Amino acid sequence: MTDGAEKTVYSACTLCYHSCGTEVTVKGGKVTEVKGQQSHPLNKGKLCPKGRATLEHLYHPDRLTHPLKKVEGGWEKISWEQAFSEIGTKLNGLKEQYGPETLAFFCGSIGVENLEIVSLTHRFQGAFGTPNFFSVESICFRMRVRTRQMTFGKYVVEELDSPLYILWGHNPAASDFPLAMAIAENMKKGSKVVVIDPRRIAIADKAEMYLAIRPGTDGAMALAMINVMINEKLYDAEFVEKWTYGFDKLVPHVQQYTPEWAEQITSVKADDIRKLARLFAGTKGAGIYHGTCTQDQCANGSQTDRAFAILQTLTGNINVPGGWVAGPRLRLADITLPIPGVPLGADEYPLFHQFWGRTSPYGVMNMVPESIPDKIKAFIVAGGNPLVTMPDSNALQEAFDRLDLLVVYDQFMSETARHAHYVLPSAHHLEGWGLGYNYNVCHNLPYLMLREPAVEPLGESKTTLEFYAGLAEACGFGELFPWKSDKELIADEVAPSGLDFHTLLASKGGALFGEKTYGLQGRPFPTPSGKIEIYSHAFEEAGFDPLPTYLEPFKSPQGPRWEELGERYPLVLATGTRTLYYNGTQLHNIQSLQKFEPFPRAEIGPQTAAAFGIAHKDDVIVETDRGWVRMKADVNERTMEGVVLVPHGWEGEANCNRLTDAQCREPIMGYPQWKGLLCAIRKAE
Repeated sequence: MTDGAEKTVYSACTLCYHSCGTEVTVKGGKVTEVKGQQSHPLNKGKLCPKGRATLEHLYHPDRLTHPLKKVEGGWEKISWEQAFSEIGTKLNGLKEQYGPETLAFFCGSIGVENLEIVSLTHRFQGAFGTPNFFSVESICFRMRVRTRQMTFGKYVVEELDSPLYILWGHNPAASDFPLAMAIAENMKKGSKVVVIDPRRIAIADKAEMYLAIRPGTDGAMALAMINVMINEKLYDAEFVEKWTYGFDKLVPHVQQYTPEWAEQITSVKADDIRKLARLFAGTKGAGIYHGTCTQDQCANGSQTDRAFAILQTLTGNINVPGGWVAGPRLRLADITLPIPGVPLGADEYPLFHQFWGRTSPYGVMNMVPESIPDKIKAFIVAGGNPLVTMPDSNALQEAFDRLDLLVVYDQFMSETARHAHYVLPSAHHLEGWGLGYNYNVCHNLPYLMLREPAVEPLGESKTTLEFYAGLAEACGFGELFPWKSDKELIADEVAPSGLDFHTLLASKGGALFGEKTYGLQGRPFPTPSGKIEIYSHAFEEAGFDPLPTYLEPFKSPQGPRWEELGERYPLVLATGTRTLYYNGTQLHNIQSLQKFEPFPRAEIGPQTAAAFGIAHKDDVIVETDRGWVRMKADVNERTMEGVVLVPHGWEGEANCNRLTDAQCREPIMGYPQWKGLLCAIRKAE
């Protein structure tokens, strides 16, 4: 392209899971502007602050541009050839001595915003022969997928448009930009909102109801709502009779879970629980929109997710507009290879790995610290920062420092990268081909988009295919990565979808791959009973309660560790509050975003602050039995008294996972308990 020539490239943002469409202006071989794609059905020409910061992210001065090797006293620049050779030799030596399962992978993407990084990691994993793969799915979202699959036989999702949005531990204004836009538009047309949260988020001021709930107790409230729907005969009797299995067993089971019982646990008044149950049951097309991982990260996570699914079912809001809907599935080529054995945690938490012959590749991240170095001696981290994002950072860091080999493939020198033996520069999403896929977490929008490269990779950065193909060659199985270019790989992936690669490219890169359909007919639920399983065969076969129950957080005012910990740690902690300006550990180095969120905030109510001698914006120490963090106090009347809310994703002394415990696990799928812990707060000295 000649100097000064200008073109527009259509791509999909990878800075969060929504994969919003972008129009990228390139002039003289450099990106000059990134804006929302007008024709994209999800973001409709708009971008959140993260997306608008793409240009700053792409050309950030701290981008890694050369392979680095840790040497005494710092880092040494090396060639890719040397990096591949030394890493390949080390991996093969470990494999020969200890077996292939000694290598583990961590992938930061959930595979929606960046399908290639996940699928190519799985391909290399299969070629090497190790079952050990970990990702954010080890702590986030996969539990919801599994429990819905066990209830409905498939994954059903919320829609963007609904007459009643029950935002249960979910703040779209901070974490779900497209949904926030849809809610704002639909409220003008009469849609209602209910907010259930220990923090009165902004939209609660316009909501039909706001219910402040103690973190970690959502399952108790859900069970009480089921109790009300059944005893007041509010449920859709025709739907339940025709499409569900186990309702007769549910009726006596939930009699113990009264609204008064739930009030004592949740702090939500019994009358408000009844009012919400009536509102939900009386609204056709209503939907529960729970946080991406809020309820999963509780002692009761799997059973709470099941209770939500049953609430949605009792109201008949399955496969109706505005409810939970099973949309069309995208058929892409499977480029992974068979993986022998089972990942870490599959034996201890079998439902996370397998049911009805359906397997999931994810290991249980909570078990990693105790498994190094006996079971795992090497880690490849691709596009992730587990020493900040995963539970019990202190224990995980100590474990990672015992690894024989740690390789990090990333765009920036993250906390995890600083502990690595090799740090290898990754290309940006505007520097290589890829796919942007909207469906699973994007509100039943069946849309596939190409990510066309806008510019060449910066410095010596390599795309994911180039990284894994080069490493595979060094390990002796390069023939298993036959693609000569990223474009060739993407064309192969798209082929089974029915959407031609070149047609996609000509149509600004994207197209719908199916149509929404509503209603039920035939045998729509591929479960053992052929119906929605209120009574879960999968749970029963695995030895768990087949009907939802309630389990109190282990470290909470009503939990089993209160007598041991309560005097020293009298407050309730929830980690993971989100902001529109960052995504996990990403983008904290972007100056245009830092001005909006310059420091991490520990949110507390004014009475709680007064009780501990804390003023607004004081430097404070939040402490648990696992560690401490330093943040700024955000004293506000919107935060439930007796509760401390801290954000996720900050490095250093503000890393909230210094407070969490890898041994404190949800008992069915091994997820961390991050909501409802015990903590203390004090003014920093």
